[in-house]
Order: sequence, then C-alpha cells, then structure tokens
Amino acid sequence: MDAREVGEGRRQILIAEDEPFIVESLTFLLERQGYDVRSVRDGAVALEELSSEPPDLLILDTMIPSENGFDVLRQLRQMPHGGAVPVLVLTAKGQESDRRQMLSLGADEFVTKPFSNQDLLARVDRLLGDAGRRP
Repeated sequence: MDAREVGEGRRQILIAEDEPFIVESLTFLLERQGYDVRSVRDGAVALEELSSEPPDLLILDTMIPSENGFDVLRQLRQMPHGGAVPVLVLTAKGQESDRRQMLSLGADEFVTKPFSNQDLLARVDRLLGDAGRRP
C-alpha cells in the first residue's frame, strides 16, 4: 500500500483527454466507483502532472494537443517512476499500427472509442489490482 492509499484511501487517476464530454463522463464514472480523478487537456500539462505527482493510473488519449499521447507515453516511461504507472490508452483511432506502437511504448491497455463503461471499469480495476473491489 502506498502513501496515497494510506492518506486518503482512494486511488488516484489522471485523465489526459481534450474532449470535455469524455472527461466529464469518465470523471463521473470513476468517482462514483471511489477513485480520485483529476484531468488535463493537453500533453505538456500531463507531463508536468506526471513528473510532480504521479497517479496510480493514467488514462491517455492519443490525440491531445501540445504533446500527443505517443510523446507523453514515451516520456513517461523515461521518468524514474514512469514504469510504475499503468497506462490505459483511450482513443478514437483504432488502427492496428497505432495499437502496436502504443503497446511497444509501454501502454498496458488499449480501448477504442466509443467504449463500454463496464469494460472500461473492468480494465481500470484490473490495472489497479482492484478487481472485485467495486460494490
């Protein structure tokens, strides 16, 4: 158990997504399940957040401004703590080449929009080791 779990008892999720509706729906969905959620709308800010206060999980869109998701993932994995942060890639681009590239950069899961809420929650829980945690 790390300090974030001990302090607040809630796992921290960072969403890097520029579509406001998706951020709002993900935030509602994840907070309802007991996660603490914060969000950023571009890659440069995501990298600042990841270096200063790493989350327990990153949900990362591939097509965000400033630094795209590929760049964010590449730079995250080079940070000292970057290998410990699970990454769920959320994207409208479902091409196999994008999937292969993100997985080769160290993505843990890949979800194509539109997505099922239940599928997304199951993947989040699995990445955080919380399977079966939800009521």
